[in-house]
Amino acid sequence: MLDNATNRPELPAEIARRRTFAIISHPDAGKTTLTEKFLLYGGAIQMAGQVRAKGEARRTRSDFMQMEKDRGISVSASAMSFDFKTFRFNLVDTPGHSDFSEDTYRTLTAVDAAVMVIDGAKGVESQTQKLFEVCRLRDLPILTFCNKMDRESRDTFDIIDEIQENLAIDVTPASWPIGMGRDFLGCYDMLNDRLELMDRADRNKVAESIEIKGLDDELLDQHIPADQLAKLREEVEMARELLPAFDRQALLEGTLTPIWFGSAINSFGVKELMDGIGSFGPEPQIQSAEPRKIAPEETKVAGFVFKVQANMDPKHRDRVAFVRLASGHFLRGMKLTHVRTKKPMAISNPVLFLASDRELAEEAWAGDIIGIPNHGQLRIGDTLTEGEALRVSGIPSFAPELLQSVRATDPMKAKHLEKALMQFAEEGAAKVFKPAIGSGFIVGVVGALQFEVLASRIELEYGIPVRFEGSQFTSARWVNGAKQAVDKLVDSNRQHIGYDHDGDIVFLTRLQWDIDRIVRDYPDVTLTATKEMMA
Repeated sequence: MLDNATNRPELPAEIARRRTFAIISHPDAGKTTLTEKFLLYGGAIQMAGQVRAKGEARRTRSDFMQMEKDRGISVSASAMSFDFKTFRFNLVDTPGHSDFSEDTYRTLTAVDAAVMVIDGAKGVESQTQKLFEVCRLRDLPILTFCNKMDRESRDTFDIIDEIQENLAIDVTPASWPIGMGRDFLGCYDMLNDRLELMDRADRNKVAESIEIKGLDDELLDQHIPADQLAKLREEVEMARELLPAFDRQALLEGTLTPIWFGSAINSFGVKELMDGIGSFGPEPQIQSAEPRKIAPEETKVAGFVFKVQANMDPKHRDRVAFVRLASGHFLRGMKLTHVRTKKPMAISNPVLFLASDRELAEEAWAGDIIGIPNHGQLRIGDTLTEGEALRVSGIPSFAPELLQSVRATDPMKAKHLEKALMQFAEEGAAKVFKPAIGSGFIVGVVGALQFEVLASRIELEYGIPVRFEGSQFTSARWVNGAKQAVDKLVDSNRQHIGYDHDGDIVFLTRLQWDIDRIVRDYPDVTLTATKEMMA
């Protein structure tokens, strides 16, 4: 493998060694376990905690919100930085649950590649397919990890065929499994001609690696039973004939995905995948922005907020903006321009993350993700620069699919509820609409589980028990058009009008007929299901 392989020799060495990526999967494919093992091999943690384990071991490092700890699912994207060999990995753990897909979509605007985790027994599942399509829209290179090979799995060729057919992408095997389930011994590393043997006795131990000279090497007879060895030779020969060879350029263009097989819970295949991310994954890429694109090698610092997390530490009622650096070499204490407000900001306490653990970031480079503690000045979509009025583009906000009204069960706390709701709206955890007529708020989300999470967080973080109740409205659309045309629509339809947390006008609908009527009666106004979050 080539260490620090780069197709952009103009990048400074510190930027060229950065690998910023997300992990995507269907729930329960093993994404959180894989994340843990990445941190283990990166030296960031001493012991990997199992998602289904008890007590201390259950508190996995990448799942830091109380509800994530309780349920064993990721509901908020968290960022982690660590070194692996000569590389600096910036890993963003995304929600696997479909109810939190918008958070995942925004996260994918901040990474240069994605690792797709699939379950060897289940293949390509619905949420994986949706997330893959988002990656494709962003032209993200994808590396694939087929997990749970220590359990009964599907035929290897069937898995590869399904990926190729369902996702319309070429697949090249980076490794090939030897057996499955109880008979799973390990993998043949097809890129480096090595035999990797799994140790079932120690789940946190790196696999034994044996250098061989092709599949005819007599060493193989000492480690693999004759029937499994014959099958391995036959399958690898077929794979080499039928499947495309590895091509880094095709990976970077998003037309080919290399696939590694393994078992994250047994730490098997993880190191080889990490080697692949380092050697073949993309360096920090050029960032779309207005009025011009931002290249990572530019000397001046630019970055954008892709996520805001409130109350990461309940003791300090804080708010942290996650900022992806798009260019330059950032130093603590720098003054950057907040482009939306045109005001300078002294970044005196930036942090690097290891899930809920943080350390002060003395410096950071293009490709890194830093946290900037603030009191609400920074919002999703904001751009920070050294003075130039650049605005990073392409960070979406989606119209919610479920709407409910919300009220505090204690009327004395109604005023405080507004503050909590605005904070969650700015964080992107939900859409909050203030109807033009009447009091109260309408909360919009993508999936029902988000209402549970919101109720839990509002009570835990603000001490306000709330109740979500059915609303007369079923969807919302942002209203766009010339001021005169928009004013006319608003004046004639006030019972349908609301305002989001930015003050933008939304049209609240009961039926599809409401939308059809507006389209017919107000041709100079457009109703949109997405809003770009761009400062």
